[in-house]
Amino acid sequence: MQISIELTLTPLQNDFEEHIIRFIKCLRASDFKVLENPLSTQIYGEYDKLMTFLTQEIKKAFGAMDHVLVHMKMVKSNRSDYEPFF
Repeated sequence: MQISIELTLTPLQNDFEEHIIRFIKCLRASDFKVLENPLSTQIYGEYDKLMTFLTQEIKKAFGAMDHVLVHMKMVKSNRSDYEPFF
């Protein structure tokens, strides 16, 4: 089953930028399709593989910070080719 996930990593500490950059670079280095915008990062792929990968990467990010928030939205389908029709 294909899924689309939108992620926003929000470190709740002063040195937030380095943590966000590290997290996004890990996503980019994966075999999954990754799209970015200024507010969030989207990642697309097969459910089991993507969720296993994200569980590991989020755990690493949590281990590197004292206080952090991850906001995630998930859709059942690969929406990476979405084009607005209006």
